[in-house]
Amino acid sequence: MKIYTIRDIAEKAGVSVTTVSRVLNHRPDVNPATRAKVEKIIAECHFVGNANARSLKQTDSDLAAVILRGHQNPFLNALAEEMLQQAADSKTSFMLEFIDEKEDEFRTALRLSHEKHDKGFIFVGGRPDERIKVLSGMNVPMVFSTVTVEKLPIERASSVAVDDRALGYQAVKTLLDQGHRNIAIFGAARSEGDNLSMRYLGALDAFHDAGLVFDESRYMESRFSLKGGYDSARAFFPVKSDTTAVFAMSDVMAMGVIRALKDMGKRVPEDVSVFGFDGIEMGKYFAPRLTTIEQPVENLARESVAVLLDMLENGSQPRHVTVDAVLRMRESVASAPES
Repeated sequence: MKIYTIRDIAEKAGVSVTTVSRVLNHRPDVNPATRAKVEKIIAECHFVGNANARSLKQTDSDLAAVILRGHQNPFLNALAEEMLQQAADSKTSFMLEFIDEKEDEFRTALRLSHEKHDKGFIFVGGRPDERIKVLSGMNVPMVFSTVTVEKLPIERASSVAVDDRALGYQAVKTLLDQGHRNIAIFGAARSEGDNLSMRYLGALDAFHDAGLVFDESRYMESRFSLKGGYDSARAFFPVKSDTTAVFAMSDVMAMGVIRALKDMGKRVPEDVSVFGFDGIEMGKYFAPRLTTIEQPVENLARESVAVLLDMLENGSQPRHVTVDAVLRMRESVASAPES
């Protein structure tokens, strides 16, 4: 009798592995028709999922969780889905847990450890701030994907990320080289040492090397969503109307900014250039096509899963992996307008 994997179920249903994971975890954010279709195929294939199979067979396979913080961000969703794909054939069972970007991923890990006995975690979109103290007593392997955590006081924490400081530098230097001086940065609340603070420090480095000082009044905190970028831009530009460029720390935020600028009668890039970060697929087809830093989803996912499995299955020590990203120069950035 064929033993079906979660990937087999996804292929038969014509959906993503993430969607199957949502159905298996009884998530409410699944279209009812899709849920019924997936459940029908699950029943037909007698699929119980690796975690259930483990408990039925009393095997020693591990259960790990991918905790996605910021479920409205398509980059993070694509990354988490790719992780499930990369892990589909491993002997470790992976589950996917979605939480809002305002929720606490570390308390979520603590809860999953108690409720489901997860033995390892990958944090996607996690921010290693003071909240991480709740993990100090958890002696389990964990990987932070997209953020470097070499200085964390957590013994079994690895990380896989791009060089955010260098890439923040590259983004803002590109805008400076185009003649922009009144540059705004749209990001989140800055926590020392996280990936967003590194991008911000890279931006400051670019200003410093150009003999300039960044105007802190042009830093705008925003949620990492289309609406977040849109609402923030609508609040920001009436106050700072002389801004000619925006470095947004996510593509979806950048797209929200562009929509807001259009609604305010400003042209992109003729009046205001907009630079994103992440390299999501939608950016290639947006109008205008989005200039961005493209993070390598497949590499980030593959390395994150490999590092966690190595720690879980082989008892390896934590390690910190840096992967390369690419600047994609497209239509949303142009030379600064003549004053």
